[in-house]
Amino acid sequence: MITILGPTACGKTSLAVALATHLDAEIISGDSRQVYRGMDIGTGKDLSEYRCGDRQIPYHLIDIAEPGTKYTVFDFQRDFLHAYREITDRKHEVVFCGGSGLYLESVLRAYRLSPVPANPELRQRLEGKTLKELTELLSTFKQLHNKTDVDSAQRAIRAIEIETFYQEHPLELRPFPDIPSLNVGVEVSREVRRSRITARLQSRLQEGMVDEVKGLLDRGIQPDDLIYYGLEYKYVTLHVVGKISFDEMFHQLEIAIHQFAKRQMTWFRGMERRGVKIHWLDGGLPMEDKIKQVMEWKEQTKK
Repeated sequence: MITILGPTACGKTSLAVALATHLDAEIISGDSRQVYRGMDIGTGKDLSEYRCGDRQIPYHLIDIAEPGTKYTVFDFQRDFLHAYREITDRKHEVVFCGGSGLYLESVLRAYRLSPVPANPELRQRLEGKTLKELTELLSTFKQLHNKTDVDSAQRAIRAIEIETFYQEHPLELRPFPDIPSLNVGVEVSREVRRSRITARLQSRLQEGMVDEVKGLLDRGIQPDDLIYYGLEYKYVTLHVVGKISFDEMFHQLEIAIHQFAKRQMTWFRGMERRGVKIHWLDGGLPMEDKIKQVMEWKEQTKK
């Protein structure tokens, strides 16, 4: 397997598609929000990118869950394994691509997880606490199983719920196979990343991201459920329900995405410390040179 990872706006998808074309491979998405149907612009699915000329590159784990539901790492591991086995049974190679560090690491380090049920009593006790207070509480757990994308109170409460469950219940660990992977990180300079994030945010708003959120709310999805997903859905929802102006939404969201990209890089560096080998690739190289470099690394892993 080849895993393509990196922060938002670094060019992961285009590289994954080019590699999949070169190798006649299929792509498994490692994005925690692209699993939801109807959440297209805000999650940056850009499904048109999965075409190369007249050829449609097969992709998996996109548009598989209903918006408003909670899709967990446990769910992701189950669905990843199903897709992986289907692809390899067809004798095709797998390109695993995404920026959700926890999802990627759960596969690359073969996490053994069990499903965690809701804890209404704990949720009631935590209700009303600020995101800062919840984050401080989360940091008191010795080993975090979920410490990414905690940019809303709901996500922080769910993370605490998970850690509390693991602390209080001995787990029957389910097996997850060790899957050999060449891991390629796409890296661009901070200045380039910031410029791309701002340009992409402007483009998504022009494409109708506000209307997308309005449509989801019109379908009966509660504002708090959309805010739970963080980033674009948090701030655009706050704007749509009248809590912040358009300019406030743009400014706050732009800052939040920059901060998120920084947290992604922090997570990937942590993965390296935890034993995941990542080959870092200059995202500014021409695509032909990127493919050549990845294929050289691929050959080296065979030796």
